[in-house]
Amino acid sequence: MPVGYFSLILHAHLPFVRHPEYPEFLEEDWLFEAITEVYLPLIFIFQNLHESGAKPRLAMNISPPLCEMLADKLLETRYTRHLENLFELSKKELERVNRQEPQFFAVVKMYVDNLGASLNLWNNKYGRNLINAFRELQEEGVLEIITCGATHGFLPLISTTEARRAQIQIAVENYRKHFGGTPRGIWLPECAYEAGIETLLKEAGIEYFIGDSHAILYGEPRPRYGVHAPVVCPNGVAVFARDVETSEQVWSAEVGYPGNAAYREFYRDVGWDLPLEYLKPHLHKDGTRRHLGLKYYRISGREIPTGDKQPYVPNWAHAKTAEDATDFVGKRIRQAHKLRETFEGHPPLVTAPYDAELYGHWWFEGPQFLDFLFRELHYKKDLIEPITPGDFLDARIPIQIQQPSASSWGANGYYKVWLNENNSWMYPYQHDAERRMTELANRFNEPTEIERRVLNQSARELLLAQSSDWAFQIYQGTTVQYSSNRFKAHIHRFNLLATALESGDINEELLTEIETRDNIFAEIDFRTYRSY
Repeated sequence: MPVGYFSLILHAHLPFVRHPEYPEFLEEDWLFEAITEVYLPLIFIFQNLHESGAKPRLAMNISPPLCEMLADKLLETRYTRHLENLFELSKKELERVNRQEPQFFAVVKMYVDNLGASLNLWNNKYGRNLINAFRELQEEGVLEIITCGATHGFLPLISTTEARRAQIQIAVENYRKHFGGTPRGIWLPECAYEAGIETLLKEAGIEYFIGDSHAILYGEPRPRYGVHAPVVCPNGVAVFARDVETSEQVWSAEVGYPGNAAYREFYRDVGWDLPLEYLKPHLHKDGTRRHLGLKYYRISGREIPTGDKQPYVPNWAHAKTAEDATDFVGKRIRQAHKLRETFEGHPPLVTAPYDAELYGHWWFEGPQFLDFLFRELHYKKDLIEPITPGDFLDARIPIQIQQPSASSWGANGYYKVWLNENNSWMYPYQHDAERRMTELANRFNEPTEIERRVLNQSARELLLAQSSDWAFQIYQGTTVQYSSNRFKAHIHRFNLLATALESGDINEELLTEIETRDNIFAEIDFRTYRSY
């Protein structure tokens, strides 16, 4: 038995953004950036580690909205065009900097190489199907893929048991469609928990959930091992909670690894730095400046103004990721020794949950860091062993029974990020729709085919309105207009469909247009919302 265990858990999630009514749409770039900067690099690195014998082992949530977008043919076509455009720009830039700004030659050459490799992986190795690539990693024993809420709905702020149950049951059904079987675990959306949610999880066959540190630390009775061992709810569902020290080493803007001067500066992008006329062939047709993903500067130092940043040097950053990964593993080993002594021989588990988008999007070098991390862990596996929550449960190590505390991983550990003076206006509309959806599901026992379609689409609109991303972005002050409009649009379409059902006056042409636009969850069954 090693001194301790380490469980890395990545949360890959984006809200469902798909706009067939427009030839191109800015917010669809969220998915395209994540595929290029996060998902393709992570799949490639994990596969290489596996084939080299380094045996990485981690859990990863691939949320249902993300699965649906990755499987969507329209978005697949648009992403291919996006990647080809970026590759062409990088090649054009290589010629320009070679003549005019040779200090950027190394970083632009890096982009040419990376984007060319990404195109090859996307078109050839993975056949434009990342769901299959992730599924293969699970079948090979690299990943334990878990699920999330159907549309990342913030469960404690959903008003009815039926609507909460639907978020979980629909997520499980979607997992079966994409990955087969039932997910062992779930990343609770925003790690938000309150008593009773575990009952719905057990109904769905889920064995464990990921929560925030507060869930265990303030649970009853007090946790014998803090957050360094899971607890199990009285009904048998286990809880794995975030280790604060590990989280700070990567997340913290002050002391975290991503803030090092050698790493790439996120906020300097050619989309804003280069002349507009030069960029126009690579922008959307409206010619509006936007982030393009080619960033030529390093952080240089926190005290350095954005305009004075220094050129990025890929070799320096690469060496730094190796150094940081070694440091991280060393600290985990020291932490494990100290905890095992404190726990009088009980093996500690360090649970390290992160947004997947941190690794590659926000922290460009993040995938390289994980590559070095798992290679280092492979050599030190007798001291610290990488496992998944499911592996820990399979080890049959005794687990304390506890009632977890209400919590989330938002600011201060409670719900204010998703319920505050800026976004509280949303919830009366959402809650009305939740009650109405169950009333309709109960009322229509034997719907006609067109009534069934309306009921299923009503469920989709409610689910899309419940996405916690809209309230979060309003709180953050980012894409406030888009998030508000998305919420209002889904509530409007829900009410339109519900009223049509109640009146018997269904406009099939309008229904078809809505189904085509919001086509998430083809497998949905409105009966999930029935009371029982």
